[in-house]
Amino acid sequence: MIHTIKLREDFADAILNGDKTFEVRLNDRGYQKGDTVKFSVVTAVGIEFYHQINDVEFEITYVLSGWGLKEGYVAFAIRRKEENGK
Repeated sequence: MIHTIKLREDFADAILNGDKTFEVRLNDRGYQKGDTVKFSVVTAVGIEFYHQINDVEFEITYVLSGWGLKEGYVAFAIRRKEENGK
């Protein structure tokens, strides 16, 4: 499954430079280990624009629910697909 999700620019920069390797999201899409995530970057007011992360695919490597997360939310780990040979 491929998920295209909106992401603010400051978070996009942190993901691209490797500082942020996870997402916390409402689990309205049924995120699963092995799924692909693509990001669509938006400004603080929700206007989409091009960012270099738009061209990168990420794989979900771990999904966590419960354990202190608000009901219906998940935290999932991501890594660039190129980093694991895909």
